[in-house]
Amino acid sequence: MRKLYLVLAVAGIMLASSCYTPRTAGNSGKVPPGQAKKAAGSQSAKPFAPGQQKKN
Repeated sequence: MRKLYLVLAVAGIMLASSCYTPRTAGNSGKVPPGQAKKAAGSQSAKPFAPGQQKKN
């Protein structure tokens, strides 16, 4: 009987721990151009904006 409780407890812990999924704040973790500029230490956010990049 004690083994049964142990097995159920371990199974319960495994099920509970496997359901956690970390979430990012909106846009699937993409960084706004102004924040990317700050992180890169640049003066302009233009190179980081998707609408301002040159097409090849």
